[in-house]
Amino acid sequence: MKEAIQFLKELQQELKTQDVDCQAAPRFWVVGDYKWVEANEGNAERYSVYLPNAEESYPVEDYIESAKEDGEFSGEQLKELDECNNDYDEILEWIQKYEDEGAKFFLEKKARITHSDTIFFTEEEARQHISVNHCHYTNEAHTYAMTVWMAPSCGRHKNMIDERNGGI
Repeated sequence: MKEAIQFLKELQQELKTQDVDCQAAPRFWVVGDYKWVEANEGNAERYSVYLPNAEESYPVEDYIESAKEDGEFSGEQLKELDECNNDYDEILEWIQKYEDEGAKFFLEKKARITHSDTIFFTEEEARQHISVNHCHYTNEAHTYAMTVWMAPSCGRHKNMIDERNGGI
């Protein structure tokens, strides 16, 4: 029991002194990140290519770089690719001719997300989680503060821990 009380005292102290990240109390932290999602022409940030035979997709720039490095294509084929001069219609035709006739381009944009199943009382704990579990996230993963206003019982529990005179 002494260990539990000591843990609560230390947690309470950290909650009193940590940055609030512009969030009203009670607050908690989650893992924020980004992922690529399909987009419209007006808000797209990149083109990607879908190769149905491989059942995979790649950003066009990554595909081109890989095609040049993998050694699967002849010098003449790569020369043709270079002659496309970043014209996406010509690049798609090249991919359909030499890689996969069913290849299609689609537009993508980067979207902000919060990872489900992540909730931390302290920002430091969230940072440590990201550091230890970085393989599950992009290199843009970050802590993201949120307010517990839709879950009154959770908020009440959090406020009990946060209170300066909580009887601990």
